[in-house]
Amino acid sequence: MGLRPVLSVLSTHQPTYLPACITVSLLHWTFWLLGAIGWSSPWSISTVCQRSDLLTVLDLDFDSTTSTMSALRTARYFHVKCRFPHEYRYKGPEGQIQRIVRQEVPAGQIAWDTPYDVYDPISFTAPHVLTAPWADPPIGQAGFHPRWNQRDGPVNRQSHEGVYLMSDQQAPLNIRGRTGLKGRGTLGRWGPNHAADPVVTRWHRDSDGQRRIHPDSQKPVLQFVAIQRRDTGEWATPGGMVDPGELVSETVKREFMEEAMDSTQATAQEKAANFEMVRDFFTRGQEIYAGYVDDPRNTDQAWMETVAFLFHDDTGSEVGQFELKAGDDAQALQWMDISSDLNLYASHINFIQKAAELQDAHW
Repeated sequence: MGLRPVLSVLSTHQPTYLPACITVSLLHWTFWLLGAIGWSSPWSISTVCQRSDLLTVLDLDFDSTTSTMSALRTARYFHVKCRFPHEYRYKGPEGQIQRIVRQEVPAGQIAWDTPYDVYDPISFTAPHVLTAPWADPPIGQAGFHPRWNQRDGPVNRQSHEGVYLMSDQQAPLNIRGRTGLKGRGTLGRWGPNHAADPVVTRWHRDSDGQRRIHPDSQKPVLQFVAIQRRDTGEWATPGGMVDPGELVSETVKREFMEEAMDSTQATAQEKAANFEMVRDFFTRGQEIYAGYVDDPRNTDQAWMETVAFLFHDDTGSEVGQFELKAGDDAQALQWMDISSDLNLYASHINFIQKAAELQDAHW
């Protein structure tokens, strides 16, 4: 059965979680089927829902499925990259890669308030997390009495997305639902693990200094600072974890210095010059996202959240003019053209799309 008749029925409903989950399942099934016959695409499901030309390829009518697409975008608990068939990958102390297989969670059973009697995933917490001074102790350990859903001393245990539930064992439950894996994986905190992601952009300019115009959209091409992660090899924004008691704005500046400008290995003179430049530039950030990240490290009891800031160098005379160097957590770093064809780590593509929309750039 094709997707058009099913979505035609679903589009008669008001936007709710149920139609969204069903639609997502169908879209994933379609992508899987096309892949099985040799067709491949870097587009994500979220990208499909934003582009009428892709909906046409999938035999969908954009106008008749508007309410369903709206429901899909507002189904806040739906995540993909931290669910089966995506494995949890962990690099051991000797560099060996371990793969932990998640239990499959159908789209209709993601939410915690949906009964799923056969749900019994394995638990995995990386050995180094259990002894790391920056990580939480195990739940129930003597002296560990965290204050959930609030500030816990210097540690922020609040979620940007609201109040998360607690399990019978008094462990936080992933605010977006089941992931097919218990424990903390490689994350240090039970519950939300907070990060900050700077989206640093400039215009792609030709040799004569003029903005490059994309031939399809007739809009200028935006570039962003992209790092290639050492752990997965995927491209991402140069973000990092928020240290206890640290302001997100300070984290953004620190992470860009460390990963983009390589301040940990620069000379004292270079560090001073970089610091002044970055300090001035990063006073003009615009928050473009705060919430859950569809991160492959997420589990049922620990997950990533971030605040993403847009920092745009409109003239290319500030950070846009500087040579970029990869820091400790990145194996490569470059200015990368922004388009909907990008395939980025976690849900970083959403931050990049928002930046392009705000600058009225090609997407």
